[in-house]
Amino acid sequence: MTDWAWCSPWDGWGSALDNAAAESFNSLVKVEYIHRRPFAPRTEARLRIATWITGFYNPRRRHSAARGLPPEEFERIIAEARERHGQKDQTA
Repeated sequence: MTDWAWCSPWDGWGSALDNAAAESFNSLVKVEYIHRRPFAPRTEARLRIATWITGFYNPRRRHSAARGLPPEEFERIIAEARERHGQKDQTA
């Protein structure tokens, strides 16, 4: 690898600075969901956490990046603004 002048983007194993967004998300999931509920087997925990993420966190939880609105509401407002200005949705 010395011929390619390659360097690792990571500071080393276990560094929270490597992926701050993922570390922040993992912390939030633990605080808001995992530590508030008992889980029996690991498979149940995985299923219930995934259901919480897809059913609440992604669509309905308020996000600071969306001006404190739930993502579904924020996306609706953006779509309405585009329609008012004659722009079509570019994501479809």
